[in-house]
Amino acid sequence: MTDFHSFVPVCRYQPSLVFSPDGTTVACASNFSGQYNLWLHPIAGGRPRQLTRFTDRAVRQLAFAPDGKSLVFSADHRGGELRQVYTVPADGGEPHALTAAPDADHLLARAPFSPDGSTIAYAANDRDPLDQDLILLNLASGDTRRFKAVPQLVLEPVAFSPDGATLLVFGEHTTVDSDLYRLGTDRFDGPLECLTAHTGEEQHRPGGWLGRATRIHEISDAGRDHMALLLSDLELGTVEQHSDEEWDVECAVVSADGRSVAWVVNVDGSSVIRACRDGVESPTPAVPIGQVSCLAISPDGRSLAFLLDTATRPTELCTADLRSSEFRFLTDNRPAAARTRADLVAPELVRYPTHDGRAIPAYVYRPRGEGPFPVVLSVHGGPEEQERPIYRYAGLYQYLLANGIAVLAPNVRGSTGYGTAYQKLIHRDWGGGALGDLEQAARYLRGETWVDPERIAVFGGSFGGFAALSCLSRLPQYWAAGVSVMGPSDLITFARSAPATWRPLMTRWLGDPDTDAELLAAQSPMTHIDRVVAPLFVLQGAQDRRVARAESDQIVAGLRSRGLDVRYDVYGDEGHGFMKRENEIQAWSDVGYFLVGTLRRRHVLLQ
Repeated sequence: MTDFHSFVPVCRYQPSLVFSPDGTTVACASNFSGQYNLWLHPIAGGRPRQLTRFTDRAVRQLAFAPDGKSLVFSADHRGGELRQVYTVPADGGEPHALTAAPDADHLLARAPFSPDGSTIAYAANDRDPLDQDLILLNLASGDTRRFKAVPQLVLEPVAFSPDGATLLVFGEHTTVDSDLYRLGTDRFDGPLECLTAHTGEEQHRPGGWLGRATRIHEISDAGRDHMALLLSDLELGTVEQHSDEEWDVECAVVSADGRSVAWVVNVDGSSVIRACRDGVESPTPAVPIGQVSCLAISPDGRSLAFLLDTATRPTELCTADLRSSEFRFLTDNRPAAARTRADLVAPELVRYPTHDGRAIPAYVYRPRGEGPFPVVLSVHGGPEEQERPIYRYAGLYQYLLANGIAVLAPNVRGSTGYGTAYQKLIHRDWGGGALGDLEQAARYLRGETWVDPERIAVFGGSFGGFAALSCLSRLPQYWAAGVSVMGPSDLITFARSAPATWRPLMTRWLGDPDTDAELLAAQSPMTHIDRVVAPLFVLQGAQDRRVARAESDQIVAGLRSRGLDVRYDVYGDEGHGFMKRENEIQAWSDVGYFLVGTLRRRHVLLQ
């Protein structure tokens, strides 16, 4: 059996990047040290510098102060997603906590500093667990000002206006219905002014201020099925479409001087960078096929920094010059297998028909040779996320391929990247139409001559874990094995245990555990537990606030009471995901060994 560890990347990153004010350094959070800590990378190249040395906390968000002398960041304890806010000198020193409510979550603004650096903005539910208030903190005095939460609306601070007079705020009604607001900073008790008032469901997501307090970029699907980049003049009341794409604009950044704008377009799962300066298109780099995330732009608008993840090379910190379009890797996180093997596999994008006439996009990773091969059906989380051609699960796909196991990774209904209408199909229908898409995936595989139809396994984490449990319990005839990582098993108990600030969203997204109990029960794996027959591996974080440990406990107990073969691993120092490098490697290697071993034993038994 090929060793899993030779496929493990050197490190991974949190989705947060920022340039220093002088544009010479990029700050990021990587787990190179074993835990997600704050690192500074010179963009000219050279050795990065580690600023924090946490062993039990994970750095999540970060930002440079306007004078470049310090940074603020958020970090949580043992993966519990209850973030506190800290500051640390840029030249080194001990972090200093700015918040002290350990049972509350603190969410930094995307650009948290006021223009003069005196104040930061964040959101917190420290007053009431159900309410996420907006807070301004004066760094010199420690004084705070608070805007109390609005019912049925989750507010997040975005950025101060260039003159510091207002704060741009993002407000989410549901995952597909949101608005942008501004709030005066002089008194900070309102009124909250909606900048994107609309009827029906529309998404309005922040880009950034354009040099003055009256113009902003936003990303919106207003009047269209895909997310476009818009330029709004708040003084004139005009809105112009700034991008002309048939695909979703995923993120946008604006330089501090307000002259340069860069954005990322998701073209059928692969990222394309676009940019302009003073309204004129800028040369942009042709990056390898994969996913660009966490785009950052230098204050002078001349350089980009971003994370790039491809199917055969794990996430790297990259830079691009917008004058020359030169692209380069700033890091090299390739594992041993990627450096020494020439047979890492890039996926093929296919579309298979489903039960109601739709074509489901999916990535096929096929081992070299003729087959027939066993296959792992991999279901992404979210569910409003997207399977992309990236280096998944610390190299799990490539490890499976090296051991003669194929992977089919679909974007079933509810996935992002294919229009808002497709995304909304999952709402209040978990375990409904999407399960039909997964059944058709199994049938598609069984119809391929290179597939061994008796050795198909299903795997996923979070929503993907729920999907795996649903497949095993409601479609048991297709599966030789299953893996659920932190997946809900009962939609009623899942809805009731969600973080308090999420509950209004959960009702509109998943369903009401009281009024929709009959439907939620019918679509819950626990209801159909007596039909599970395949070997199962369940992994869970004990500190998980999104999918409580009880979700995994109850299905494992129920299956074991029937005498079913279930392996259950609980990580006491993790939440929803793996923050510690050693835990991440252990978890995914165990999943890989379980799938390879189980599918091989299945092959022997069938001989």
